[in-house]
Amino acid sequence: MIKNGSVEIGQTQMYYAAFGNGSKKMIVLPGLSDGLATVRGKAWILSLPYIKFLRDFTVYMFSRKNEMPDGYRIEDMADDLALAMKTLGIEKACVLGVSQGGMIAQCLAIRHPEMVDKIVLAVTAPNANEVCQEAVSGWIEMVNRGDHEALMVDTAERMYSEKYLRKNRRYFPMIARFTKPKSYERFLRNAEAILNFDVRNELDQIQCPTLIIAGDDDKTVGNEAYVELHERINKSELYVYDGLGHGAYEEAKDFYERVFMFCR
Repeated sequence: MIKNGSVEIGQTQMYYAAFGNGSKKMIVLPGLSDGLATVRGKAWILSLPYIKFLRDFTVYMFSRKNEMPDGYRIEDMADDLALAMKTLGIEKACVLGVSQGGMIAQCLAIRHPEMVDKIVLAVTAPNANEVCQEAVSGWIEMVNRGDHEALMVDTAERMYSEKYLRKNRRYFPMIARFTKPKSYERFLRNAEAILNFDVRNELDQIQCPTLIIAGDDDKTVGNEAYVELHERINKSELYVYDGLGHGAYEEAKDFYERVFMFCR
């Protein structure tokens, strides 16, 4: 099955992409890039990294809902995700959250523990620490002055390893020309929610098996975030990629294999 769909959430919709035919359910939550472009209509291309999952799992990748009010929090995103899951008949799932998606996943496991079987927290943090505050505040400033190229270049510089950057850095300005959204309102709502996020004192409520995946050179959420997650979450495992950063989920060839083996 490969499907592009949407769920009604109040007066708006939440887009999702679904693929696979397995009896087990998996939820995937993307990062802040969802503020620039949703998963709408992209089920086929989004399914490619999950080929190995498709026999055992039905995978659902959710965007945030389309209309987000002022003051919309990460906690609210988790509550809306829980509502979407219930609407689709997903009672319990293994959850993979990447970056901001990992923040939503933490809140889902804290606020709706009965819906989470296992959780994978990739390149994420339990709060907007100093490194995260600097990165996200900088991106908000770039958006407010209308400098999309600077936003895309800085995001990439903070995300990838130096080896990757040396090979691909020259392409970033070109890519920026094709990724500018019609409006940045969605991006700003997501970014502002990150700046106000902090569940450090609630992490001990996460009781499901947890895998934390990080790089040891993360210039977006820092290198202390994964240590704090591991120390505060019971039953957590930690795997750190040497020489990789916030883009470890793209650069590490065994990332999805590692997720699959844990969730299976």
